[in-house]
Amino acid sequence: MTSRTLTILNESGLHQRPAGMFAERASKFRSRVTVSNGKQAVDGKSVLSLMLLGAAPGAQITITADGEDEAEALDALAPLLT
Repeated sequence: MTSRTLTILNESGLHQRPAGMFAERASKFRSRVTVSNGKQAVDGKSVLSLMLLGAAPGAQITITADGEDEAEALDALAPLLT
């Protein structure tokens, strides 16, 4: 299991479009991907779940990947949020 904590820099936060892009890219990996805001963790492959985090600009989130391609998943997903 590999994790990375990031600060959301997107001016709109994790709204529909960035959440959709994140979920779409996350779905390409075999690893389980979760995103946490410190209070709750959600499935990183679900647009709706990501939007329910309510991650605003400046929020810190943690992306966790667990599986055979976890390092590659984090490398591909982190730039979408920063």
